[in-house]
This record gives sequence, structure tokens and C-alpha cells, in this order.
Amino acid sequence: MSQAEIGIIGGSGLYSMPGFTNVHEERIETPFGSPSDAFVLGELEGRKVAFLARHGRGHRILPSELNFRANIYAFKKLGVERIVSVSAVGSLKEEHKPTDFVIPDQFIDRTFHRISTFFGDGIVGHVAFGDPVCATVAKAAADACATVGVSGKLGGTYVCMEGPQFSTRAESNLYRSWGADVIGMTNLQEAKLAREAEICYATIAMVTDYDCWREGHDAVTVEEIVAVLHKNADNAAKVVKAAVAALPPTSTVARTCACASAAKYAVLTQPDAIPDAAKERLKLLFGKYLGW
Repeated sequence: MSQAEIGIIGGSGLYSMPGFTNVHEERIETPFGSPSDAFVLGELEGRKVAFLARHGRGHRILPSELNFRANIYAFKKLGVERIVSVSAVGSLKEEHKPTDFVIPDQFIDRTFHRISTFFGDGIVGHVAFGDPVCATVAKAAADACATVGVSGKLGGTYVCMEGPQFSTRAESNLYRSWGADVIGMTNLQEAKLAREAEICYATIAMVTDYDCWREGHDAVTVEEIVAVLHKNADNAAKVVKAAVAALPPTSTVARTCACASAAKYAVLTQPDAIPDAAKERLKLLFGKYLGW
């Protein structure tokens, strides 16, 4: 039986979720290792929710060190069908001000040290990713911003960089020339893996500061950025709560978005050529289509 319907991934500044009831913690093991932390399971706005602190409580895991596969697989194992991901970002446009939220609908990958697929090791598959964000979850997040009075902008491009260093000024200006809106270090791998796992996914990108392209950026103090992080976290908790309440319950309203069947025709490897180890590892994700 499903232990959760909606997943929440908390980013920098959001390490817990206020408003949870009937709370308990559970550590989930996966074929890909351990997730970032124990999952906090409970109810929020009457919905069964699983919360995960992306960087671990205490913020101890670098973006490049995150076990994205374990995190997303564990959500799938818990029965989660939709994920709202919260992430701190830098702004690449004047219009996206600190404390604004952006709900991007596109990504650009500038990472190079990360595993971002469940496929491999004897099984080949491909999923469509032209529209990497679930429109249903994104709209719920944008509507939630309006409901609680937070400046939230639906649509935009998120550049996912490797880090942990921030951009050079040349890089920042390059991304601006591409028309990108915000820059962060975590969300693209989550989106790719969620699509393979047929989990609806959207990001709430919380602007903490302008990236280094903006004149005067170096004058921003750590204290100012931390103050924005705290305000963003407070606002994010309100937005996530309202978004969870607004999402249609999958127990009564079946998902009709492409996310729900993204892997139906994904596997290209001939069934008799797939190793038993791969079948065991991926049965939860693809077994229903391959008769495992």
C-alpha cells in the first residue's frame, strides 16, 4: 500500500516541512544505495506526503555528491506520483529579484560528474524529455504562489551547473545570452530520473541573489544572502502547503499527463538479453511493461 502520494524535496534553507501531522521517519534502502536522509512521512493538508531534505539535515552533501537515483527510486518505492522540488537559485535576469520564485519549464545541463539515468548495466532505454516539467504540478505551484501572496513566475529556463563553485562572470553572461532565467546545481538530474520513474515533477526555484553578472554583486554580504534564504524558506513552506492542497488526488483523479506513462516504450533492449540483475534492480520502475 502506498505510504505517500506527494513528495517534497527541500533545498537550501528548507530542511523540514511545517504543518505535518501524524509524522514518522523511515529510512529507505534502494538498489542504488541510500538516499540523502531519512524520509519524513505524514499528512499535509489531508494528503499523504513524503519529505526529503536534499542535502541531508545539517546540509552535509554537496550537489555533486547527491545520490539522485536513490532519492527518486525511494520516492517511487513509497508510492509517490508527484514531486514538488524546492531549490535555491541565482537570478540571470533583472526581473527575477531576490525572494521571487520561478517555476521553470526548461533546463540546460551544464553538469559533468553525475549519473542521471536508471538505465545502463545491461539495459538500454530512452524517454522523451522535450517538456521536462509536469505542467499540472507547475501550475499548482504557480497558483499556490498567488494564493499565499508570493511573487511566483510560471515558466523559464533553469541552468543546472556542476558547482560547488559559482559561475565565472564570463559563464554567467553566456547563460544570459542564451536567455536563461535562473541558475542552480541540483534540479535537472531529479527531473530526468523522475521522468524515467513516471513521477510528475516540478521545481520551485527560490531566488536568493543575482548571479555574478550584475554590477555590485560582490557587495552582497553573506548575512544578506542568509536573510533571503530564511525568508524564502518561510515562503516556500506556505507555497508548498498550498500546492499540495491544490493538486488533484490521484486516488480519485487518474493522471492524464505524459509523465504517467513516460517509460511505456522506453526499453530498447531485447527482453531475453536483459540480465537478471538489471531486472531485479528495475522491476519497480519498468516491470509492469516487461512482464517481470
